[in-house]
Amino acid sequence: MNQIHDALLRHNRNTPRYTSYPTAPHFSDDVTADTVKGWMKTLDGDRGISLYLHIPFCRKMCWYCGCNTKATRQYTPVSDYVDYLLSEMEMVSQQTGVRKTVDHIHFGGGSPSRLSPADFSRIMQTINDHFDVSENAEIAIELDPREVTEAKVAAYALGGVNRVSFGIQDFHEDVQEAVNRRQPFFKVYGAIKLVRDYGIEHINLDLLYGLPHQTEKKIRANVNFAKALAPTRITLFGYAHVPWMKKHMRLIDETALPGSRERLEQFDAGADQLATFGFEPVGLDHFVRSDDPMRHALKNHTLSRNFQGYTTDSATDLIALGVSAIGSLNEGYYQNCADTRSYYRAIDEGNLPIVKGKTITDDDRLRRSIIEELMCYGAIDLEAHCTARGVDITGFADAFRELDTLQNEGLVEVDGFTITVTANARQAVRLACAAFDAYLAPAGGRHAQVA
Repeated sequence: MNQIHDALLRHNRNTPRYTSYPTAPHFSDDVTADTVKGWMKTLDGDRGISLYLHIPFCRKMCWYCGCNTKATRQYTPVSDYVDYLLSEMEMVSQQTGVRKTVDHIHFGGGSPSRLSPADFSRIMQTINDHFDVSENAEIAIELDPREVTEAKVAAYALGGVNRVSFGIQDFHEDVQEAVNRRQPFFKVYGAIKLVRDYGIEHINLDLLYGLPHQTEKKIRANVNFAKALAPTRITLFGYAHVPWMKKHMRLIDETALPGSRERLEQFDAGADQLATFGFEPVGLDHFVRSDDPMRHALKNHTLSRNFQGYTTDSATDLIALGVSAIGSLNEGYYQNCADTRSYYRAIDEGNLPIVKGKTITDDDRLRRSIIEELMCYGAIDLEAHCTARGVDITGFADAFRELDTLQNEGLVEVDGFTITVTANARQAVRLACAAFDAYLAPAGGRHAQVA
């Protein structure tokens, strides 16, 4: 394992997480609201879509957070935002031309648990007023266990929520205090019990490694605590310390942060502990129980990856609503403005709040399919993949030269045109994907490091 760690550290450069391709830093104002209106009008009426709703509010700022959010103890800003969010939803529904079927709904943030029961119900009612929500749709919401109340959970259940994702990060008091997120175990336990009491059985727990004061021992303990709460899915994400982008991260004591080698050791400790409990690894950072739908998607080769990470969502069109939200349609990607004032102004003027995006080419689509295959399954038969799409594989000679370097380091295996990421070097999948990234600058600094 030390040799693998040494190799990963030699390649520990800024590399995208590939929740899209091309990635968000390559979006530009060439894509406008009018551009996206045209895309929406061409949506296939028989094909289901997904909705993502961004709620950019929290009660208190966690210092590790990389999301677009703001802390507010007053509720009026949240309620005002919901009014605009519903207006945006109505505007979008008018562009699609036909009443669309929705197969997947995801509430992200920020913290959607900041929504009052009444406002959550208002959102769900508006969705149902303008779209046909599939009977089997997954409706998922990200929750802060400290914000969960019975009234909110009752609203979730009545609204059809069938999956919740709890942001846990760490169970240890010293780590929690170091990142401004004091969260007693009894709060987490009570929140999970409450959603189960209302019939919501699909529960995700999100853990972080690489936080201040974390150790291998604490990571294993985190997994033990998480397993005791019986989730169906656990994620183990690496904390990305980017204080030049997120000023609140400057409040974290950098001397207490683990180094790159320690981070790799922490991930391995967590992954090993999850394996002892029967959680199967999925992609880069997900671990699932045998009865979780994501495991079936992995086995059936129907797993996908989007801006929320790994998903069982099969819809190819994702309509995003809210501040900074990113959508994906057949013709390309688009992103809403990142600040609420600009968002409100656009909607007041009767415009979609879209400020940038990326029209994708056939070459982008091919490379995206390769990258998604690698990110989801850690392997690809590139010759078969290209043949199925009528593409000449010789166009990837440069990619194979980069992969040869990774193979010499023991991070990937290349057998003919079959590429496989080494099982105990899961982080190397991003390096393998980067070999196919036609946009990535050699010294790009806008992405998290591999380790």
